[in-house]
Amino acid sequence: KPSLLKRWHPGAGVTLADVAGDERAAWRWYVADEERAAGAVRVDASAYLEARGSTASFIERILGRTAARPGRFSCFGLHEWAMVYRVGPGEQRHERLPLRLGSAATDEVVETHKLACTHIDAFRFFTPEAVPRNALAPTRETQPDLDQPGCLHAGMDVYKWATKLGPLVPGEVLLDAFELARDIRSLDMRASPYDVSGLGLEAVRIEEPAGKARYAAEQRGFAERSNGLRARILAELGHARGAAAAGL
Repeated sequence: KPSLLKRWHPGAGVTLADVAGDERAAWRWYVADEERAAGAVRVDASAYLEARGSTASFIERILGRTAARPGRFSCFGLHEWAMVYRVGPGEQRHERLPLRLGSAATDEVVETHKLACTHIDAFRFFTPEAVPRNALAPTRETQPDLDQPGCLHAGMDVYKWATKLGPLVPGEVLLDAFELARDIRSLDMRASPYDVSGLGLEAVRIEEPAGKARYAAEQRGFAERSNGLRARILAELGHARGAAAAGL
């Protein structure tokens, strides 16, 4: 939702002065903080965590567990290829984009590589023929146990988790998470079986050794960036819990 990027939040434990007449004063999860400054408001961390504590705890758990695991850098983005494996006419996910190698050669790439996708939101779009080729069978329930820093989808999820925490996440953290997701999605499509040259993107040919090396190098960079953001979001959650404990 683009509207989420239009709302800046300072995060928990921060008082904003002289904003009583601003629309922010009426935003959900904000309360007046006149004791600290005239016309001031702050995020009501206590109310937020009381209402959405289970969500915050889940996010805390999945971010912490993901960051603690070693990244895997040998999947080469084959999840996108598995989504079009042996598809029939009209069944392709992005129908307006042609397959760069054609159907037969795309299927051959899948058949000559090992699929090792760890993320449910990629795996659930595999074609029925591709599902048994994957080394794992991710589910929503096993997601906290399987997500790892090298996964592009787990990296894009950092933005999703930041948005779900709403006003507890400062605006600069949210924007950094959005930019990470945007950059990751670019690699996701450049390494896909689709011809994205019409979008001004250069293909990362993961079916070739040089393409694999390039993909893994970019993947490692995203893993480092995503873990940095995970640490920042976890720190903000810690600040929110501290503010809530202080009755703020």
